[in-house]
Amino acid sequence: MHVVTHPEATHHVDGLVGGQHDSDLTPAGLRQAHLVATALRARVPAGARTDVVTSDLLRTRRTATAVADALGTAVRLDPRLREASYGEAGGRPQAWLDARFVPPPATGDRLRHDVGVAGAETRLDVAQRVYAATTDLLRRDADHQVVVTHGFAATFVVAAWIGMPVDAAGHVAFPVPSGSITTLREDGYFHNRAVVALGDVAHLAAGTEARG
Repeated sequence: MHVVTHPEATHHVDGLVGGQHDSDLTPAGLRQAHLVATALRARVPAGARTDVVTSDLLRTRRTATAVADALGTAVRLDPRLREASYGEAGGRPQAWLDARFVPPPATGDRLRHDVGVAGAETRLDVAQRVYAATTDLLRRDADHQVVVTHGFAATFVVAAWIGMPVDAAGHVAFPVPSGSITTLREDGYFHNRAVVALGDVAHLAAGTEARG
């Protein structure tokens, strides 16, 4: 499985809260999406049965379309792979959220922690829907799977894939930058699951060199 985080989006450069605010890729982000697609084309054998599933937000859909076109397959949308909702903060200036955000405690019930913004999801809300999406994906018959999602949501794709119980996900975080590829592999004999590469962005550097 390859877990892709969407590249640079307009909310990044405009200093706005992302979450479920439906921002688009920037021109640079669109170039990066094609670099992601090229990297995956090199890793996925031609003719392999490949499933590409994505969050339904615009920035991930455009990334997934580039990937699916390169792999010769179709895109499936799954809203459960969306980023965490920041409720009424979505699309507002990041400073607006920063002034109101209540960080989670070091101990205690971090899963159900209220971040202090009306309508915002808890960590548990995000984990439960992303775990469900990942579980359904793993039931599908495919040689390779590509999941296109967001930075925070990607943590729960990986956690679900390695079998971490949701109740144990209060502290887990897999830092993955925008436009990254995380490679997960299950061996065919022992059926052990390994995180082969986490948040790899080497393919983006190749694009920078080409323009340089």
